[in-house]
Amino acid sequence: MRYMISPKHVSFMLLTAALMPAAQAAQAYPVRPLRFVIPFTPGGGADNLARVVSVPAAVALGQPIVIDNRAGAGGNIAAELAAKAAADGYTLLQGNVAHTIAPSLYRNLNYHIVTDFTAVTQLASIPFLLAVNPSLNAGSVKDVIALAQSRPGQINCASSGGSSPSRLAMETFKSMANVNLRHIPYKGAAPATTDLIAGQVQMMFITISAALPLVRSGRLKAIATGSAKRSALAPDIPTISESGVAGYEASTWFGVNVAKGTADSVVRTLHRAFTGALKRNDVQERLANQGFDIIGNTPEVYAEYIKAEIPKWAKVVRAANITVDQ
Repeated sequence: MRYMISPKHVSFMLLTAALMPAAQAAQAYPVRPLRFVIPFTPGGGADNLARVVSVPAAVALGQPIVIDNRAGAGGNIAAELAAKAAADGYTLLQGNVAHTIAPSLYRNLNYHIVTDFTAVTQLASIPFLLAVNPSLNAGSVKDVIALAQSRPGQINCASSGGSSPSRLAMETFKSMANVNLRHIPYKGAAPATTDLIAGQVQMMFITISAALPLVRSGRLKAIATGSAKRSALAPDIPTISESGVAGYEASTWFGVNVAKGTADSVVRTLHRAFTGALKRNDVQERLANQGFDIIGNTPEVYAEYIKAEIPKWAKVVRAANITVDQ
């Protein structure tokens, strides 16, 4: 007996055959190396965080993770590149606080951290430290406030750039402490720190990892951290919040994001790999020694955090009338 295959059955078989490679690819993800786009130059804290975490994450994924440093334009170059990548989970972006500040600064931004990306996990944060030149007659937040109020506009506060997170940390402090500091912008944290050590400027909000070696050598004096709780790296240094400016918090943070439209199964696979890496004792020790507070939250929690950061910094940008040209 001969069996006849109807055109309807032929169409079904062809459709099934066409879908099988896609289904197999989704199940096998990843099948080739991944690219992790970092908005910073090699050698810095953010770059090191990415490299430390990517090694065990790559082992878990069974594929190499290639670090691609794309610094410039306040993180926008890296974000635009990652936003235009295929939504297949092979291009990752190291999202950071600058990407939530950008919507308030740039009119013609070619990406949006919420609408063009899917959150995977927030890796870690690192608090700012209010550091002063040792010659400044201030040993506490109350001293700094009293001095600034007695000399309005005369205390120079450096930042790594006119619209940088360190500038916004300063502006938040000015507003909440009701002081008038003179902002001195630099093209990067390194030259700003150099002048702070030399006494050309009196104070600066600098990441704790960069500041502590200078504090311990006596070249800078630590006043307080911008974290919600004391840093495990320097538990003897109080927070700004507990020192009289209640509710103050300013940290820079880093996460993993992928292009919007990436399959949920891929996002979950990446989440397991990176949060698994963060749970390793060796990873935790290395990051803690650099001042990082490890997070490793869920995609949902990270997404909500990003959304909350945008209006938070927009308020600071508006109040201080910050533009990208400053």
